[in-house]
Amino acid sequence: MIFETPSLRDDESEVLQLLTEQRERLRDRVREPRRWTGTMRQMAFARAIQGSNSIEGYNASLDDVVAEVEGEPTLSADEETQHALAGYRDAMTYVLQIADDHRLAVDEGLIKSLHFMMIKHDLRKNPGRWRPGPIYVQDGKGATVYEGPPSEDVPGLIAELLDSVAADQSSVLVKAAMAHLNLVLIHPFSDGNGRMARCLQTLVLARDRVLAPIFSSIEEFLGRNTQAYYDVLADVGGGSWQPDRDARPWLRFCLRAHYMQIQTMLRRRAEIEGLWNECLALVQSTGLPERCAAGAMNAAYGLRLRRGSYRSVAEDAVGEEVSNQSASRDLKAMVDAGLLEAVGERRRRYYLADDEVRSLWHAIRAKRPPKEIDDPFNVIRERPQPRLS
Repeated sequence: MIFETPSLRDDESEVLQLLTEQRERLRDRVREPRRWTGTMRQMAFARAIQGSNSIEGYNASLDDVVAEVEGEPTLSADEETQHALAGYRDAMTYVLQIADDHRLAVDEGLIKSLHFMMIKHDLRKNPGRWRPGPIYVQDGKGATVYEGPPSEDVPGLIAELLDSVAADQSSVLVKAAMAHLNLVLIHPFSDGNGRMARCLQTLVLARDRVLAPIFSSIEEFLGRNTQAYYDVLADVGGGSWQPDRDARPWLRFCLRAHYMQIQTMLRRRAEIEGLWNECLALVQSTGLPERCAAGAMNAAYGLRLRRGSYRSVAEDAVGEEVSNQSASRDLKAMVDAGLLEAVGERRRRYYLADDEVRSLWHAIRAKRPPKEIDDPFNVIRERPQPRLS
């Protein structure tokens, strides 16, 4: 037996309808190719990796996460954190790659393969294999807060979980949330269970295809609200494997998370478009190619630019290949124009925004309204009710 999906209450069904409207709104905002879309996708992917790993104590700056995603050197992340980031990057990249392949079943082999990608740097943690014995989750003081089911029960519980994912006809947001809950509480691996549960939730969401897969994830929200995430799992889990407990608090938490994340993405979409327009005007005023605006935009965020990362965002922006030689010329031209400053020499060289470029992002952030993202259950309560005829 695994945790069952609660029967939806009226307010939960209304929130699901609200989320359907919001997801379609976000899809419409990012569906058409724009010059800045590649940067928005890159940032969303990096923030998902950053958020999921921060929950496990692997903290890295957004700049370092973007560097790891692009296969470039990090500045401050230690070796263990680099391995964690790279492993999660590989697993998430595969999830996005297979999202629309419905001939590929979400089965035991896929789950184990994703786990191996995440944990392969440490064979002591049995990457790609179910845990061989009991497992206990401890808090920061060393006290046991959760005990997983016996290891001999894991294969059967995972099979039941995967059957439920295949058969569940409820909303994809509900199905993905329940997959996450069951995997994290079965705790089938020696390590990496939380990351695998969050990755599985993103996979189920991605296969829905309402949104581009990278915009479906709530991992960034979970990373920013780690204590609330731990609290609701502790509440539902009850300290040990008890699948007869009520999963409703978890489901409502996930619905809130989706609403909050969508509001964040809608705001960022408007800000990124504004920043692109400012950077484009700036590079055009200096006679630089339009593709340079993509590099200026990433630098304005506070990210380091290297030749490889510049090529990536520039190619996304203009939809054509940018050679290494052209990328080197562009970067030098941006330095000469006072838009970037070069740091380091030769192969260690990278580029940062100069004051004028950096000020563009600060000006956009200064216009950001006070944080007033509401709880979706409050939103539906305040909606005008239809009149009865």
